[in-house]
Amino acid sequence: MADEAPTERRPRTPLPVPGGGQGQPPVPPQRPPRLLGRRFWMVVFVLLAINYLSVALFAPGKEESVRIPYNPEFLQQVTQNNVKAISATGETVSGEFKNQITFPAGKDGTKAKNFDTEIPTFANTDELSKTLQDHHVEISAEPINAGRGTFWNLLLSFGPVLLLVGLFVYLGRRAATAGGGLGGLGAFGRSRARRVEAGTTSVTFKDVAGIDESKAELTEVVDFLRNPDRYRRLGGRIPRGVLLSGAPGTGKTLLARAVAGEASVPFFSSSASEFVEAIVGIGASRVRDLFKQAKEAQPAIIFIDELDAIGRSRGGANALSGNDEREQTLNQILTEMDGFGTEAAVIVLGATNRPEVLDPALLRPGRFDRRVTVPAPDKDGRRQILEVHTRSLPLDPDVDLDGLASSTSGMVGADLANLANEAALTAARRNHDTVTNADFTDSLEKIVLGAPRGLVLSPTERRRTAYHEAGHAIVGMLTPGADPVRKVSIIPRTMSLGVTLSAPAEERTNFDVDYLRGRIKVALGGRGAEEVVYDSISAGAESDIQQLTRIARQMVGRWGMSEAIGPIAVLPSDASGPLLPGASEVSERTQQTLDDEVRRIVEEAHAEVIELLGENRHRLDSLAQALLENETLDEAAAYAAAGVPREHREAGEAAGAFASKPPTG
Repeated sequence: MADEAPTERRPRTPLPVPGGGQGQPPVPPQRPPRLLGRRFWMVVFVLLAINYLSVALFAPGKEESVRIPYNPEFLQQVTQNNVKAISATGETVSGEFKNQITFPAGKDGTKAKNFDTEIPTFANTDELSKTLQDHHVEISAEPINAGRGTFWNLLLSFGPVLLLVGLFVYLGRRAATAGGGLGGLGAFGRSRARRVEAGTTSVTFKDVAGIDESKAELTEVVDFLRNPDRYRRLGGRIPRGVLLSGAPGTGKTLLARAVAGEASVPFFSSSASEFVEAIVGIGASRVRDLFKQAKEAQPAIIFIDELDAIGRSRGGANALSGNDEREQTLNQILTEMDGFGTEAAVIVLGATNRPEVLDPALLRPGRFDRRVTVPAPDKDGRRQILEVHTRSLPLDPDVDLDGLASSTSGMVGADLANLANEAALTAARRNHDTVTNADFTDSLEKIVLGAPRGLVLSPTERRRTAYHEAGHAIVGMLTPGADPVRKVSIIPRTMSLGVTLSAPAEERTNFDVDYLRGRIKVALGGRGAEEVVYDSISAGAESDIQQLTRIARQMVGRWGMSEAIGPIAVLPSDASGPLLPGASEVSERTQQTLDDEVRRIVEEAHAEVIELLGENRHRLDSLAQALLENETLDEAAAYAAAGVPREHREAGEAAGAFASKPPTG
């Protein structure tokens, strides 16, 4: 059974120019406790300023001094009775003048009242001592210009340090109080999960539509949280973890919130990426704190979104070392989930769209031992989802939700929520009092086909585009089992010059060989029409070639639809790479065979398309002319312009039964 449907769009690319869920209600985030604020830093700044100002005002430093030569300046000042006192340390003499001097003399000199000089070793100290005494110079044993005292120097040197030490002590105590002793990490180690108290969650199973099977699997979880004694009395144990897996936008997060709303228990919501930080150990600490809070509030639900961010399988080529922060966080989750006591009514809900990459230890019984797949909705499910998202919209009586559900095959809850919102915006732009069916269909075209752009094509390019899109449509109409053509347009949209939209009449969960070959033929229809009409090709088939190549490679390499390869998988399941990771698993011969089979399938389809369009050239010309006149044709108009009977479209008769008939109506 195929697990990936080919795309329904076949846009024509222009010629190259040279050169989440379903309407989830927001949950107010809870901020971690703030340790530092603006007022706190202002207080620190003021304290540092007071420290420096007090020292500067009450204990000024050394006054500026000038260094003068011993002879003649020092001896001359002594003989002029301008030296008040001196103090000697070895050969160095410092002193104070009675009157301020400028040295050297002139406008560039330095004015000072204190001086320093050096006594030469050959000077006569006895004579110097007598000269100083004769001129009444005081000889002091202490420095003349000592500056601040010991106390003030200590205060200036160690005051800021003591202030900073006190600051860190204060922060450490406050962090320990705020962090609850989380291994000394403080608030950094606290969980950032948003907590929603019981009774405050308004989302219930009534707000979840289109995934009834998934809801049914979770009713037992809700019942356990409501009536745990019923299960404990008989020795039963509820699954400790429930893994929700599915494509993005299918409603996994909404389903988890609905479980919390139905059970009326505290709900802790977090993303897996919020656990991992650059500092090793933070993630594990946050996991411990999250589970501690949940156990204290039990019964409770822990919801971890995007679980694959930290739950990837350990080991292998892409694994990091055992001390990696992500692996430490994963190890802590494994320990916490397997360490629940028998009385702990805490259930872990995990959501991921890549369950295949999760670590096996995470999926074993006792941890995530129940897996719930959230699939894309079918037609009835899409209608139910549309009903949920249009409850608050003033709908016009002409709105056909059944028709919209049929036209939105492959869309998930998030897509349908976006469709309803776009329709409301379109109605507002058009000044409508209600949202009409035309608003919905135009919004659907905008989402699926892209917004029209103001590109004016030349008559030659416009005609070629019409034949290209007509080729897609004709092949789709005349190929048995192909999806019906819903709309054909040559209006340039986004990156395409035209588009042909096909959608299945019924839901498809499996794709047989004939259907896939038909899809390849339809993709080749545009290029084939250019060959038949112009006997040349253009770059407009780029998107078509990429699509048909992907389908053909999956047929051969994933789905075993080639006799040459057989039922052997030589492509990865997501088809993102050319071959399986292990080079030894696929030989060069097998790779070459894969390429040859892909080419064979495409070339056979190409030959059939050329033959089909050649036999139905009159239908191709008629549809292309209708496109040139109207630019856009809906389903009925397109089939009428091509002359394809409605009975053939509905019954899927062989194309050859009327291939030579002229177009009608």
